[in-house]
Amino acid sequence: MKTKLFVTAFLLLFAGNFLASAQSNLKLGYTNLDYILGLLPEAKKIESELKDYEKQLQAQLQSKYTEYEKKLQDYQKGVQANLFTDLIKEDKEKELMNMQNSIKQFEENAQNSLQKKQVSLLEPVLEKIQKAIDQVAEENNYSYIFSTHADYGGSAIILYAKSKEDNISDLVLKKLGVTPPAAGATDNTGIGTGTGTGAGSGTTQPKPTESKPAGSGAPVKKK
Repeated sequence: MKTKLFVTAFLLLFAGNFLASAQSNLKLGYTNLDYILGLLPEAKKIESELKDYEKQLQAQLQSKYTEYEKKLQDYQKGVQANLFTDLIKEDKEKELMNMQNSIKQFEENAQNSLQKKQVSLLEPVLEKIQKAIDQVAEENNYSYIFSTHADYGGSAIILYAKSKEDNISDLVLKKLGVTPPAAGATDNTGIGTGTGTGAGSGTTQPKPTESKPAGSGAPVKKK
């Protein structure tokens, strides 16, 4: 019985020391992807491309609305003037219904198309950022890098950080060849802002319709 108690105590002591040692060797950092993305030259180009594409989709949608409105007005005038037989009236109502469905389908397709284009444009840039994060993390002996960026309605991983020294956002920017803004000029942490402060938010959420498109996943460094 005494032997069992001794072994148990020894194992608990060993486990405690092991966990304490592991925790002391961990170095945790964080970064604001939205801030980084917003300062990259590529982000402005992507934003411009998405806005142009969005305008094209909106123009096509407006054209469909205009055609529908004209058909509807013609139908209403014809009904008021008693110009249609029941068969023609039914045919025109069916035509208007089909046009409504077509507009709704176009809105859905446009939203999906814009989202796919957004992902395809952002993917290589996010991969580039991830590589820079990897390099900075390895050069500075970080075990894990967390993100403060809340991605499209999700929650940020970091809600509080006592030490601002572990924010590697500016180091990542330098690794990407971009000079960070002067200290204090802008919030580079993204902590407490909900969605970050960089231009990435605007870049990644264009709207061809009233519906909000979902975003792409943001890279999160782990070692």
